[in-house]
Amino acid sequence: MSLSCTSLAFLRGKRTVLSGIDFALEPGELVGLIGANGAGKSSLIRCLDGLWRANAGEVRVDGEALPSLTRAQVARRIAYVPQASGETMALSVVEMVTLGRAPHRAHDTAAVRTAKVEASLARFDLKGMENRAFDQLSGGERQRVLLARAFVQEARYLLLDEPTSALDLRHQLEALQTVRGLVDELQVGALIAIHDLATAARFADRLVLLEGGRVRVAGPWQDVLTPEHLRAAFGIEATVGVIDGLPYILPVHAAAQGRS
Repeated sequence: MSLSCTSLAFLRGKRTVLSGIDFALEPGELVGLIGANGAGKSSLIRCLDGLWRANAGEVRVDGEALPSLTRAQVARRIAYVPQASGETMALSVVEMVTLGRAPHRAHDTAAVRTAKVEASLARFDLKGMENRAFDQLSGGERQRVLLARAFVQEARYLLLDEPTSALDLRHQLEALQTVRGLVDELQVGALIAIHDLATAARFADRLVLLEGGRVRVAGPWQDVLTPEHLRAAFGIEATVGVIDGLPYILPVHAAAQGRS
């Protein structure tokens, strides 16, 4: 079982956004998707979820071609958390989170649905906010609601696009610890697009570095977070050090143009 793509390409107009992407997310692993702005991280996640149709290649979930599945079938297998929500529906927090149970409506009882929603609200520190209007929340609060909605969905694969970008440090750690815990305990697969490279290395089993819509390198952080790869992908000269077995990255200055 896996969520995978083979030779995936995606164009926006005449511009190639993704090209030749081969990737597989297995249950029980957390993968950090990194790269500069415009490298294709969000586009890859949306193609893997079927929100955007690839121009070439294929996406398969547990052996089945993604386009052959209905959106309800996809939602029972894949949960997606966008980077930022433009949703302005006049729904309360609890109503937003409850939407995550929609793919299970045929099998849920009211008691089961309520219990799962309440557990997810507690997990993301949303207790006491149930009746607040979603469109009146701060950016960080909205992001926690979207995370809670994804987790109550109980999908086998989680696709998270910068899920911690609007969160304070405490909630960043709590959110990523929760994802890591679900991966380990429930054997879900999680792909997280993230800008914080050191945090990605701390929580992920492996990293995938995109550069210009292609995979530059993938593997353990020791193979990915090197000065050479950081120079090519981010245009910086950086020092990479290790404390207690985890890396820290100290940007020194912008790399000279034309260097790779």
